[in-house]
Amino acid sequence: MVPNPTTALSDPDRRILALLQQNGRMTTQELADAVGLSTSACWRRVKALEESGVIDRYAAIVNARKAGFGLSSMVHVSLARHERKNVDQFIREVLRHPEVLECFATSGEADFHLRVVVRDIDAYNEFLDSFIFRLPGVSQVRSNIVLKEIKADTALPLG
Repeated sequence: MVPNPTTALSDPDRRILALLQQNGRMTTQELADAVGLSTSACWRRVKALEESGVIDRYAAIVNARKAGFGLSSMVHVSLARHERKNVDQFIREVLRHPEVLECFATSGEADFHLRVVVRDIDAYNEFLDSFIFRLPGVSQVRSNIVLKEIKADTALPLG
């Protein structure tokens, strides 16, 4: 069964997704046993979730600090004018920079909110000077340095 994006996920699909969010390396057999399906039925459901885009990709979650990224910042960027070429260039450049882990176009005070990770404050200053401050149309940049991570989860609340 291929999930329809306009309808809710079935209960077995929700259980499969919840388990895979906890451990993406589970074998199909382990997953099937945990959900109460046959291995082939479970495999078909996982394949359908992948093909429909509900499962976007599989990834390892890396501890930023232990991997040498000691500074995290929330960066709020406002554009002076919302000319299409400036917005398009901003988006293209953000996509090119691996330090930007997330970028959201939002309503409110800032036009874009970025989550950025770098080694240290010097690397962050270099990121701002060589990238953000040089983009055409950027009128204001506010940084909030993350002092302590309270919650960082990637799992959706599937119930």
